[in-house]
Amino acid sequence: MSYMHYGIEPQLVEQVKMKLKQPDNKERVKHILQYVTKSDLQNKLTVRKLVGDITRAIGIKLSERQTENIVAFVIAQKIDPNNTFHLLKLWGMFR
Repeated sequence: MSYMHYGIEPQLVEQVKMKLKQPDNKERVKHILQYVTKSDLQNKLTVRKLVGDITRAIGIKLSERQTENIVAFVIAQKIDPNNTFHLLKLWGMFR
């Protein structure tokens, strides 16, 4: 299912992608996500904190509604960061 079904605007996704092309921002985000587990990505409070940490690290401000939409999307994907298939699926969604 597409991120747009969760109310996440394509413009926001493009903005994040552009920010992550900057090596400093990419490294900051990698550091934030370094030890994230599958159970972390199924915990609403943890995902909300991660979204906040990442958006601050790359200099993007989100509304409360945008944050909630992203949290719902992440939880619905049931992402396992140790599963290559899950990561490839996400990569394909955001290319």
